[in-house]
Amino acid sequence: MLQEHPYPKPPFPHQPQSLPGSSDKMDPQPDYGEETYEGSNRLLDKKAIITGGDSGIGRAVALAFAREGADVAVSYLNEHQDAKETQRLVEAAGRQCLLLPGDISKAAHCRELVKKTVEAFGRIDILVNNAAHQMTFESIEEISDEEWDKTFATNISSMFYITKAAVPHMTSGSSIINTASVNADTPSPQLLAYATTKGAIQNFTAGLAQLLAEKGIRANTVAPGPVWTPLIPATMPSEKVQHFGEQVPMKRPAQPCELAPVYVMLASTESSYVSGATVAVTGGKPIL
Repeated sequence: MLQEHPYPKPPFPHQPQSLPGSSDKMDPQPDYGEETYEGSNRLLDKKAIITGGDSGIGRAVALAFAREGADVAVSYLNEHQDAKETQRLVEAAGRQCLLLPGDISKAAHCRELVKKTVEAFGRIDILVNNAAHQMTFESIEEISDEEWDKTFATNISSMFYITKAAVPHMTSGSSIINTASVNADTPSPQLLAYATTKGAIQNFTAGLAQLLAEKGIRANTVAPGPVWTPLIPATMPSEKVQHFGEQVPMKRPAQPCELAPVYVMLASTESSYVSGATVAVTGGKPIL
């Protein structure tokens, strides 16, 4: 009889990091599915872009997509060491990995990363808009105009720029998967800017699914709960990091590998009638 993998539970060690955070410095180390994910050609010869693919959910999705037979373009800010590890995992699965560093809060870079992907792969079958910026604040007065603008530019404006550039290179059967959050429905007040963008992502995706249905392109949202990624120790107070994930019924954060199968499902032709949906991966915490 199969038993649940004994994933780590809090409390976790004190481990402050500066933005954007590094996977290697985390304790415990995130589980990306290196030893457990087994592919079955569900995405054979597909071409994918994943933003924020250097670590966290993005790395787990890149690994799973590669083991399912896809070539992957990985967009990331400047975490070159983490991105190289993602590339190693993708190439170890026998697939191509294109690394695309740069700031997706800039519209020109968003268009450039799509252009470079098409030049390398010829087309785009799967777009995963996953990259995000967040910071914790105890009051609205602490949130600067620049911080608010940066959060929106990174989390939602980039999604519009990349999707707009990618759609002309997508055909019927293609899939767009946007990472929202449980914060879209139950916002954390300390993550006001971040949570607001996640609500916007959910709404953007719902409209996009209707807009692209005639083209046969599907658009869906994944809404994770707490996930053990470098963004956590880099953006949250130490006390919250130590007890991260305790608030959900499973009493622990998800490991990135526990998110990847949902992205594979939404990317594959098995989900041909799934569009405009939000799939919650929240450790038992309901979303509204």
